[in-house]
Parts: sequence; C-alpha cells; structure tokens
Amino acid sequence: MGMRYAIYDVFTATRLAGNPLAVVFDGDGLSDETMQALAQEFNLSETVFVQTSTNPAHAASLRIFTPGRELPFAGHPTVGTAVALAELDPNRPGPELDMVCVLEEKVGPVRCAVRLREGEAGFAEFDLPRTPNSIELPLDRQGLADALGVKVSDLGFENHAVSIWSAGVPFLMLPLHNLAAVQAIEFDPTLWERAAPFVEGRLASAYVYCRGGVHHAAKFHARMFSPDMGIPEDPATGGAAAALAGAIHHYDALPDGHHPILIEQGVEMGRPSFIHLHLDIKESTIARARIGGQAVRVASGILDM
Repeated sequence: MGMRYAIYDVFTATRLAGNPLAVVFDGDGLSDETMQALAQEFNLSETVFVQTSTNPAHAASLRIFTPGRELPFAGHPTVGTAVALAELDPNRPGPELDMVCVLEEKVGPVRCAVRLREGEAGFAEFDLPRTPNSIELPLDRQGLADALGVKVSDLGFENHAVSIWSAGVPFLMLPLHNLAAVQAIEFDPTLWERAAPFVEGRLASAYVYCRGGVHHAAKFHARMFSPDMGIPEDPATGGAAAALAGAIHHYDALPDGHHPILIEQGVEMGRPSFIHLHLDIKESTIARARIGGQAVRVASGILDM
C-alpha cells in the first residue's frame, strides 16, 4: 500500500533553507513502531503523520516523531503541516486562501491560521497550546559550559540566567553573552549527558540563545541540540521558541501590549530559519502567544509500504 508524503522546508521561504519536515498524509492505522521507524528512515528533525481526528471540528490529528522519540508538540511540524493541508485541500476555491483550522496534537488542540498567496511560500501561525512555565531544578553551570565548549563566564547576559522552561516540551535555556560565543559552540553530547538534568523523565535538550543576530531584524539568535531526540543540531525549533517566550517575558519584564519578536536559528548550519513569535502582555502576564513562519514544498512522493 502506498502512502503519500511531502517534504517541506519550514520557517523559510527559500528551498533548501529552514528546517526540513516530512509530512506523511496517510497515517491512519500505522503502529507506533512503524511511525518511529519511518521517522528514522527520513532522518529529519521531525516527521509528521496525519491521521483522521475523531472530532469533526478538527482538521486532522497529528503524530510527531523525531529520529529518537515521539513529541507531544512541536512548532515546525505544526506550521509545515498546516500549510501542506491547506495546499492539498480539494475544496480550496483558488490559489489564494485565508483559513483557520485546529490540529489535534498530544499536547491538545492547536489553533492555526494559514495564509496562501499565489507565487509565495505559504504562511501559518498557531496559538501556543500552553502558557510557558518555568521548572526549577539544580543545574551544573560548569558542566553545562563544558558541554557547550564555552567559558562558564559566557553563560548569561544582562539578567537572563540558565533556566528551564516548557510550553509543552521542556528545554534547558542557555543564554550566552554574545553572538560570537553562540557561534563558537562545540557541542559535546557525552559531556552533555553527564551534566544536563532529566526533566519529566527525559534528558533535557539544549537551547542556546543570545540577543541580536546576523539578520538585522532578528531580536534573538538561537541554536538547539538534543541527543535525547536524536537531533545533533536543529535548524529551527518552534517548541523551544514557545518555551523561550516564558524566559523573555520573565527576564525582560515586558510591558503590557503587543510584542513581535523575530528569532533566527540554523545560521551556523547553512539553513537560516526565521521564527515569528508574538506576545500579548496584559496586566504583566502573557495573555496570548503565537508562533508563525513560512513553509515551502521541496518534494513529494509515495512510500511503498
């Protein structure tokens, strides 16, 4: 039986940039073991399996797998799948479309807005399924610095400190002093496994960030490493950007109002990605947060299964 699939580059409008994503459209009936094996076969940061939702109000149910394990929520699969489903919609009235849909993920329903314009890469954004929260655990700053190949004095900038945040998937946030320190990272997975804490039963993933970026409009520059997920380095991590929203609000004490924040990632990998984070602050709390980006199809085909 053949299964349709497509490869999208996400958080970019340029093919062969951003974060590649495999979308398997005919995911109904697949076992967990088969989906994990297919994710390993694609060997991308994430592979999405689109399944029929039991809720007729939801566009689809998604299962998201890295080469190492399943995730309850992830950003670039949400954006890429929302664009892919809109482009393949047989009832689409024309090449241009504005629509809202709900994608069902293990974290819960995720509301997405999609915009298609003729001659342009599709754009999708989604409301964060959970407000980011901090997780307090003892941290070995020297061990973490050694795993990154940086000085312990490079950890932190202004009042940003090493911390753990989650908006569905936890990440160990590692603010570095400047862009040069982030670019100079030589990540050692063996040292990371010795120094990093376990969060919710899993070895924490490293999300390194600094203020500013290579692109003049970027407010933050980031890199992500996750031995536990089977990802040596990720070109774009929407789930981590969702968690970073909590750290930004906490450490920067954002005033009430709307705050658009552009995060760049993947630059060191030659796959620049641009993640659009929007925060609405009301009475000193996050009233609403959403993440968006573009996605462009690179390939499509049939899995002979």
